[in-house]
Parts: sequence; structure tokens; C-alpha cells
Amino acid sequence: MWRSLASNSLTLILVVLVFAAGILAWGRQQFTGPGPLAEAVCVRVDKGATLAVVSRQLETQGAISDARIFRIGADYADRAAKLKFGSYLVPAGASMAEILAVLTEGGQSTCGQEVNFRIGVTGTDIVLRELDPATNAFVEVVKFDPATGQAPAEYKAALEDTDMRWRVTLAEGVTSWQVVDSLKRAAFLSGEVKTIPPEGSLSPDSYEVTKGEDRNVLIGEMQAQQAQILADLWAARAEGLPYKTPEEALVMASIVEKETGVAEERARVASVFLNRLRDGMRLQTDPTVIYGITKGQGSLGRGLRQSELRRSTPYNTYVIDGLPPTPIANPGTDSIKAALNPETTDYLYFVADGTGGHVFAATLAEHNTNVTKWRAIEAQQQEQQDQQQTTQP
Repeated sequence: MWRSLASNSLTLILVVLVFAAGILAWGRQQFTGPGPLAEAVCVRVDKGATLAVVSRQLETQGAISDARIFRIGADYADRAAKLKFGSYLVPAGASMAEILAVLTEGGQSTCGQEVNFRIGVTGTDIVLRELDPATNAFVEVVKFDPATGQAPAEYKAALEDTDMRWRVTLAEGVTSWQVVDSLKRAAFLSGEVKTIPPEGSLSPDSYEVTKGEDRNVLIGEMQAQQAQILADLWAARAEGLPYKTPEEALVMASIVEKETGVAEERARVASVFLNRLRDGMRLQTDPTVIYGITKGQGSLGRGLRQSELRRSTPYNTYVIDGLPPTPIANPGTDSIKAALNPETTDYLYFVADGTGGHVFAATLAEHNTNVTKWRAIEAQQQEQQDQQQTTQP
């Protein structure tokens, strides 16, 4: 009898153990296997949120199949108390283990809204945008000009959102004065910039910042990045260039930057100016003359006058020989590359072609023909513009 009871008990224990092992295996598979999400979602973890609250939220959003298994897995991984507040992108099919890692490793939010303070050549705007989890692309919520536009309610709310991400973006070709002047209107930054950084020393790029960050710290980051880019590209420069210093190459890069917005043309435009230097010709480029007038403080807003083209200034390359004394803008990496690794051409001239690019010439006669064609295109474009204005109500 006792043997029978012992045998039955042992059998029951084995059945329980097998059942428990099966439950554990099933739970492990639920925790580590692919999740139920068909499309990516944005998950927000509020400050002080508990694992119980977050797990139920994940279950409601369809990111996990069972909140209890998620909590048990988090406890077993010793991450139950390590949730980091923020908004996070959870990709389609993410396992519970992968979601737990996303929500507990912290760092910058990967989802939700972002304010992008964009400094351009002709103006500055602020864009509040939101990540669409389904496409992993940003969708514009609101945009306004901080210099002239009233800040919309959405932006004012963003200033109070502790989970908001902040970004400052510099366009290629902006001047250092424009950068400092624009940053004064970035209400989410702190600190006063008392000195305009040297022209050309700031790297056009997109910089992620924190709310309340000192403007001087941000400018220091821009300068450090530009210095590193210039140093790296100077070390890899082509042979036989006329520059005595990296700074002279930066001057040329800034001229290339202001002369063309077509990426494929930059190395060709650089070759024209280098060929002219080689042949003892003056550069004769309008952007340098304009910089001599404006000192980089905004755009000229009109065409150059003949008197300005004849006026002697350190930046009037119709009058001076060689390069101007400083850069005339902050050039991007591609323009610096072009100045240090130009195309090999015999071109000495170029003029606009009416499509946004330029047509190049090796002789003055050929150039004059191209100029005649461009003036005809200009006249046609002006005529079309006049007709449109006439027909508008």
C-alpha cells in the first residue's frame, strides 16, 4: 500500500514538474518570441510610471500578448524597476524581451515629437514635427518664423514637454553672424554669445541639443566638428593645389558653396577658380563682393550695382588678386571636399543655365555665347513672371 502511495505521489510530482516545465517553456517562448505587432507603434513611458501600468499599456496597444508574462520576464531579468521615461518606437514584431530592452536602456527618445530650429541662408524657421511609427518618417505639425511669426499654441506646449526632443540645423552657406543672430531666438537655449565665431568655422549640420543648453556650448560643438572635417580633408587633399594653409582652402570652399547649390557641380566650380588662380586671373565672383557689402549680416536683397563692382574692398574679387582674406560663409563638407579635390578641367568661366545649374567654358568667346543665351532665358523668365502678375486677381 505504501509503495503504491509513494509510486502515485512520485508520478504526480513528475506530472506537476513536466507541466511546470511546459508552462515555463511556453512563457519563455512568449517572452522571447516574435510579438503580435503588425505595425510599429510609439510607446510613452511617463515619469514615475510603474511596470504594472506600462505592461497594461503595452497590452492595450497590442505590443505584447500578456501583461503578466511581461512583468514576470522583467522581474526575472532584474529590470522591473529600471524603466526610463520617454517616447520610444517599438518596431513591428518586437518580442517582449526586445521591448523591455528599449524601455529600460534609456537614452534619447526614439519616437514622439521633435522641435527642429532651422537656420537657413534666407531666414530661420521652427518646425514641430512628429514621428509616424508606421512609416518611420516625421510629419510636420506646425511651422513658423520666430522672427516675425507668433508662436503657435503647439510650440508653447512643446516648451513645457519634458519628453520633447530638440534640434538645431544649420544650412550650408549660412554666415556666422546669421547663426548667432538666429540662436538668440531659440527660446529653449540659454547663455549669451558675445563674440561672432570666425567666418567658416561652423559646420553646417543637424545638432541634437538638450533644453536649456548653453548656446556657447553648441557653437563650440559646431566649431570642433568643422575643424575636424577640415583637418581630415586637408590631409587627403590633391597634389599641386595653391593653398598655403587649410584656412585658404576654407576660403575657396565658402566661395564654391555660395556659387552653386548643385552638388555635382561643386568640384567643377572649384576647378574654374583654381584655373584662374593658376593663370593669374582674378576670381571675379559676385558672392565675395556681396559679402564685402553686407559683412555676412543678412542677404543683400537686390542685384549688385556697377559702382559696387568697381569699389575697392578686401572682398571685391573683381578688383583684388587672389583670394579674399576670410571665408564668406560656413561651407559644408562637400564644398570643402571640392576645394581640396577639384575636377581637372580647362574651364575658366561659367554662367547660369536656367535650370539651377551652370554651363562652363574654356574660352571667353564661348563664355560670351553662353552669357547671351542666359540673358535670353532671363528675359523670358521675367516676361512670364510679369504675365502671371498681370493675370492675378
